[in-house]
Amino acid sequence: MINITLPDGSQRHYEKAVTVAEVAASIGAGLAKAALAGKVNNKLVDTSFVINEDVRLAIITERDTDGLEVIRHSTAHLLAQAVKQLFPDAQVTIGPVIEDGFYYDFAFNRGFTPEDLIAIEQRMVELSNDNVKVERNEISREEAIKLFEKMGEAYKVQIIKDIPEDAILSFYRQGDFIDLCRGPHVPNTGKIKYFKLMKVAGAYWRGNSNNEMLQRIYGTAWANKKDLTDYLTRLEEAEKRDHRKIAKKLDLFHLQEEAPGMVFWHDKGWTIYQILEQHIRSKLKKYHYQEVRTPQVLSLKLWQQSGHWEKFGEEMFTTGATDPETGLPEYAIKPMSCPCHVQIFKQGFHSYRDLPLRMAEFGTCHRNEPSGSLHGLMRVRSLVQDDAHVFCTPDQVEAELFGMIHFIYEVYREFGFDQLIVKLSTRPEKRIGSEEVWDQAEAVLAKALTDKGIEFSYNPGEGAFYGPKIEFSLKDCIGRVWQCGTVQVDFATPERLEAKYIAEDGSKQTPTMLHRAILGSMERFIGILIEHYAGHFPVWLAPVQVVVLNITDNQLDYVKQVQEKLQNQGVRTKVDLRNEKIGFKIREHSMQHVPFLLVLGDQEIQTKMVTVRKQNGENLGAMHLEDFVQLVQAEISKLGRV
Repeated sequence: MINITLPDGSQRHYEKAVTVAEVAASIGAGLAKAALAGKVNNKLVDTSFVINEDVRLAIITERDTDGLEVIRHSTAHLLAQAVKQLFPDAQVTIGPVIEDGFYYDFAFNRGFTPEDLIAIEQRMVELSNDNVKVERNEISREEAIKLFEKMGEAYKVQIIKDIPEDAILSFYRQGDFIDLCRGPHVPNTGKIKYFKLMKVAGAYWRGNSNNEMLQRIYGTAWANKKDLTDYLTRLEEAEKRDHRKIAKKLDLFHLQEEAPGMVFWHDKGWTIYQILEQHIRSKLKKYHYQEVRTPQVLSLKLWQQSGHWEKFGEEMFTTGATDPETGLPEYAIKPMSCPCHVQIFKQGFHSYRDLPLRMAEFGTCHRNEPSGSLHGLMRVRSLVQDDAHVFCTPDQVEAELFGMIHFIYEVYREFGFDQLIVKLSTRPEKRIGSEEVWDQAEAVLAKALTDKGIEFSYNPGEGAFYGPKIEFSLKDCIGRVWQCGTVQVDFATPERLEAKYIAEDGSKQTPTMLHRAILGSMERFIGILIEHYAGHFPVWLAPVQVVVLNITDNQLDYVKQVQEKLQNQGVRTKVDLRNEKIGFKIREHSMQHVPFLLVLGDQEIQTKMVTVRKQNGENLGAMHLEDFVQLVQAEISKLGRV
């Protein structure tokens, strides 16, 4: 007798071995039709998986997150099958699931064209309509190598040879196509209905620029038509909000080939940058941080001692002469500020009474990101982090974590980001420090989140090399998720860099080091804000809050008087005295998303008033200048309710 426990706690009993599909059928015809996969003892399996012992089982359908992953993984195989049918000379490599979709890399003797994508997608539709059965098989390494060598799939042969010898090799066949894959996959291609191919890009084999260039076809797949339509609509909206296009329109910044990944800030963009920096700086005072500044270039020896060179060296810019003994450069440009803050801490002696010591810096860092990954403000080589490190005793850690988490939530709310996704990233494969230290660090972060009543999920293996971290991701107005803030516990770095404080018993102890960033990269956060607001910044953040417009030359003196009074009140004001029609000037500045336009004519001079228009075209009519200033200040006070 085989006992199967379902998610609701009920049990099903079977006299002999049974497949996941058969269990679904015994529960109901609707579930049997909807089944995409199964979850046996928390492991995803195909519906053909045979159950021959007591297990816990969940039937996975399109309503489950796992179901969507199975659909996308299977759609990648459907793509590869369509490509092989249309272009038999193309070689297949890998095709993983990614956020919102999938991709598959191909080696082909010419570039895929937009017309090719249309043809491939149409063939995928035909294969879906054919309802081709998807079957899993296990074959030996030797058989697999012979099979793919015969098929001319050199990349698959290489992949198979690199898999550990004790690993089970599973293959999925659908019609004339077979692929190496762990699975699981949908039971037939008819389960894959709602997909679209998005674009083609270049990609190096195994991500190594020394290898051959492949072609990567990206696609998206969803459980139903509505979800696919909604996603494509979000993409259209995201295209309209592209921060690079808006920045050009609003004259905020630019990038150019002579300084790849480095930003040329224009006046209005730099104004936004300064407002943002000063806003965070005001918070530093509230939360009792010291603000410091550290060098850009430091001896490579420091980065070796901290562990950054070993784990991060390929992404660091270096300079200076090469050491003849080691062959290494003499200096490195800092990619982060952590070791520098330890150097400040080490100056003089610190008692336990001096702790916690909170140290913050708007630190300029440089990282040698691959040129292909650079993307406007979102991925740069020169960036400024709103970085901070707290040196504290072990019994102060929890209170400091609470303070950091509160700080982060407060700032995000001020920008209107109320939906946060929180993940706890645990120890990566490459790391420093003992397992006991990692256990302790991960536990203290989990406890802080639990005690604060914050829901979170785990992100296994994605911690920093020196410690685990809490990642705070915000959701923008069109539903995109951006990871920004981090809080990290680090027991390893201060020990490696020999930081000490005098404990209450007179002994020298190593402080616990907490890392904290709220915005993350200033550049990237501004990019997020540009897209979130679509260039319509809230009044407090707008680089120009008011433009004063004259109708004729008769108002020149009054315009300048109004400008001066507004600027004296701290309102960021510009004037437009051009000899253009007032309607033209209003439209132009409305397109620049200036929050308020003041129109001054002869009547406004006589009444000593101003006529106020908002950027959305709303005419607020005439009002006294003092009343308008109060209106602007009221809008600025909406900080946190945008």
